[in-house]
Amino acid sequence: MNFRPAFLPLALGLVLGVAAGHLPATAAAAPATTAAPLPGDSLYQLQATLTDQHGRSLQWGDLRGQPQLVSMFYANCHVMCPLILQNAAALQKQLPEDLRQGLGVVVITLDPERDTPQALATVARDHRSPEAWRFLRPDAGAVRALASVLDVRYRFREDGSINHTSVLVLLDAEGRELGRSEVVGIAPDPDFLQKVRATLAAD
Repeated sequence: MNFRPAFLPLALGLVLGVAAGHLPATAAAAPATTAAPLPGDSLYQLQATLTDQHGRSLQWGDLRGQPQLVSMFYANCHVMCPLILQNAAALQKQLPEDLRQGLGVVVITLDPERDTPQALATVARDHRSPEAWRFLRPDAGAVRALASVLDVRYRFREDGSINHTSVLVLLDAEGRELGRSEVVGIAPDPDFLQKVRATLAAD
């Protein structure tokens, strides 16, 4: 299911209401900064706190500023999640060198209870992921909200595994979705790769 323009503001409104209850009152009431307002269809309208594989805290909206390739996974996955990482790495390697550094890569866990920063750091090391990649652990209350805005469907199975959408989502520098690619193998989809190239060239 892809977001349609008429649906996105409604979805953002719903998940903003869910996630806001998990923010400190001081954060929710913080005055606006000098940054330009986000577009109405920006996924960064969602307020969510995350922790990276180095234990550093950040806000979802802190990813604003450059195009991002985003996916959701979990560390204990041994089939599709490694393919997601390999697909993203292959896509990045096929970009011209002068554009490669302009693309952020973000992988968000669906399983924050088990996927500690240390567990995410192990995944990053085992897959030899570039240092600049961000492996992020959302607060437990923000997982469903992030999955909703990214249109990632998931459910936990009795054995602890997670059935989930395996997809790469391209966001522009303002957090608007530009395209998505279902991951079915290591090789990136050629049309999606071209969209990423065009986005970086225009940025």
